[in-house]
Amino acid sequence: MPSIKKQENSNAGGWFSSWFFSNTANEDQDDMLPSTSAAAGETNYARNQQTLSSLRSQKSANKPTTAQNRNSAATLVRTDTESYLDAPKSSRDQANGVLRRKVTRRLQLTNNNLVIDCPIPDRLLGALTFNDHDEFSQLRYTAATCEPDEFESRGFTLRPKIYNRETELFIVMTMYNEDEILFTRTMHGVMKNIAHLCSLKKSTMWGPDGWKKVVVCIVADGRQVVNKKVLDVLASMGVYQAGIAKNVVDDKPVKAHIYEYTTQISIDSDMNIKGSDKGIVPVQIMFCLKEKNAKKINSHRWFFNAFGPIIKPNVCILLDVGTRPGNSSIYQLWKVFDRNPLIGGACGEIRAMLGTACCQLLNPLVAAQNFEYKMSNILDKPLESVFGYISVLPGAFSAYRYAALKNDVNGHGPLEKYFIGEDLHSNLQGSSQSIKNTGLFEANMYLAEDRILCFELVAKKDERWLLQYVGSAFGETDVPSQLPEFISQRRRWLNGSFFAGVYGLIHFRKIWNSGHGFNRTLLLMIEGIYNVISLVFSWFSVGNFYIAFYFITKSLSASNVDPFGNGWGSRIFDFCKYAYAFLLFVIFICSMGNRPQGSKFLFMACLVGFAIIMCYMLFCSSWLIYKGIQLAAEKYDWTYDTTTNFQIAMSDPGLRNMVISLSSTYGIYLVSSCLHRQPFHMMTSFLPYLLLLPGYINILNIYAFCNTHDVSWGTKGDNSVAKDLGVVKVSEKEKGVKTVEIELPADQHDINCQYDEALFALDEKPSKDTGSGGSLTKDDYYRSFRTHLVLAWIACNALLVVFITTSDYESIFNASVGTTYMSIMLWVNCGLGIFRFLGSIMFLLLGIFTSG
Repeated sequence: MPSIKKQENSNAGGWFSSWFFSNTANEDQDDMLPSTSAAAGETNYARNQQTLSSLRSQKSANKPTTAQNRNSAATLVRTDTESYLDAPKSSRDQANGVLRRKVTRRLQLTNNNLVIDCPIPDRLLGALTFNDHDEFSQLRYTAATCEPDEFESRGFTLRPKIYNRETELFIVMTMYNEDEILFTRTMHGVMKNIAHLCSLKKSTMWGPDGWKKVVVCIVADGRQVVNKKVLDVLASMGVYQAGIAKNVVDDKPVKAHIYEYTTQISIDSDMNIKGSDKGIVPVQIMFCLKEKNAKKINSHRWFFNAFGPIIKPNVCILLDVGTRPGNSSIYQLWKVFDRNPLIGGACGEIRAMLGTACCQLLNPLVAAQNFEYKMSNILDKPLESVFGYISVLPGAFSAYRYAALKNDVNGHGPLEKYFIGEDLHSNLQGSSQSIKNTGLFEANMYLAEDRILCFELVAKKDERWLLQYVGSAFGETDVPSQLPEFISQRRRWLNGSFFAGVYGLIHFRKIWNSGHGFNRTLLLMIEGIYNVISLVFSWFSVGNFYIAFYFITKSLSASNVDPFGNGWGSRIFDFCKYAYAFLLFVIFICSMGNRPQGSKFLFMACLVGFAIIMCYMLFCSSWLIYKGIQLAAEKYDWTYDTTTNFQIAMSDPGLRNMVISLSSTYGIYLVSSCLHRQPFHMMTSFLPYLLLLPGYINILNIYAFCNTHDVSWGTKGDNSVAKDLGVVKVSEKEKGVKTVEIELPADQHDINCQYDEALFALDEKPSKDTGSGGSLTKDDYYRSFRTHLVLAWIACNALLVVFITTSDYESIFNASVGTTYMSIMLWVNCGLGIFRFLGSIMFLLLGIFTSG
């Protein structure tokens, strides 16, 4: 398969004269070519390969500019009327998908639905290795005029069903307004994964024709907001054509525009076009362009409820645009479903993109997130995988068995619960009565709808589905590099996870109604107890961290521990105590009324302030360990036996608690990272994470709880029907078949010129959109819920702090109520750390015994 290139050509009479292909064969990629239509494919492949070298040599000798390319392309095609490319850009109006040169054609509706088979551009057709089937030579457009749940019942169908193909993998890529770099990063990664499946010649499932068992579905959330350069990329791949979509068909507004095409080219994030000479195989692509913005959960409704029942896949892969899957990660995810029929869902490792030579680690915020992601994939996910219930399979990169998600005959099941979230947020944007009937607890809970899906899947009635973590599969994604983006992202994560966690605990009794055996149910109940403890710690995290700060820093006020002398330890403690309280006050003020983007400086100042306080806490901890050893040496007689000396030192309760606490946290981090053979983040990201830890706990939690009223989803009040694409009306009806008159591109030349423009647009740098992002007006009910919740949260943490810190306390080496509480917290934290560590070890052992 050749690489398609753009080339200036002064020969207007030869349409294909500037499109040639290389005679340089790529021997090591031949085994990745599909075997279908071998004779025709080899002929096209040889012909195309024979002429690519001449094009490349000519292009390198005289590389044209974009303007020259446009002028040249405009002269390539001449008709009796004005050429499409000669027309001014404003008159072409490509941004809205409108083609000015049109002719009216009469078409029959298919099952009363508008379905159009459009020829692909000649240049693309000539570049294909395989072009002997209509899935390669024609783009199929379907105007969906119904809701997703009615798609099949209204007579709509899809190409995989028409071709009677069994779909093993159904991959969905959801996007909003992401740019072409993010889109191609994910799309090219998916296509390389499919190429990997086709290279598995010894596999009974995959092999050269494996691409026929994979369908990629791209769902764009709103036609008006989709990035225009992404449409250019899709057009260059043959998956999209402007000028054929319509707003209304037979007086019914179009809900989604569906384009189907089996492409043979891919475009990487550098806008380089790849073909079969680079290992790319045919890929069945379905592009669903929703007419209106209805958010990600509605995109999944189209995927699961509209397309799923028609395609009937075995495994569904969920990807966010911007996440790049590893070259064999999709196969690694699929393999766990193939090996264990009880697996209902799985996820891989989410990695932070660190840039060239890991330069992004120079940003402390990125480094802290990298450490957080790594430790979650080393301790938390393996532990939950051992029990069989992972609290959340990240929507950015996860997989589900379609049969496990399906509802029962009565319409009850995981998908039913999952899509309640869409209805809830629709109610919250309706009348005041519907808001009261809904409740913001449920609305916040469905901010983390993927957590609800995971719980309902494991607790499905009379079933025994399990969730599994796959360490060998990974997806790389960008993490926020600016503090406002980071705070906004975590607000939704924290609120959604907290309320979804409460939901899971309240309904955990449903586990007993599932089909799990006694042993598995017992394991899930143990995990439930662990989740309860974690939820309680999360609720009191702000208070507990202040208590730890209070006792650690105040210990240096004691005269026998003060490292500075002359009472400076007490003075520094008083200063830090008031500074800590002031920072908390500032965060509360900013969180109650300001967006992070509008208070960036204040939030950043608070983050830096807490980092400085954390530095002092680390110094205090180190000094207390040193003084503990020194005091033990003065109190006891030391020996030459190291073991005996260690036992003597550990006999002091204050020193023992401090050492055990640090070992059970940071020691476990180091040992578990080494066991998983991923110690790099301990050297590059541990210190930034440690310094930003107070900011994580205080800033993120306070902002999240102070904004529980913000559950805005969807486009409020957008009920209008656009008419910019045109309206299709029934012109006549004969023998029960409806016929319509529709405006389409005038001829093949217009299609070709549009394709040229899409290719040339790939080299243009898009203009930056610096929109202000206005805010929505919230109902009083929203704020009332927020106020009551925040008051309860503040009261709990404040009472805890007041009760513990008002006791007579001098240092950790003297008994008091404070030291007793600290000991309890340290030992509970130690127990949780050991529990996570043992789960991680068990995961590794199970992986050894089940591999192969």
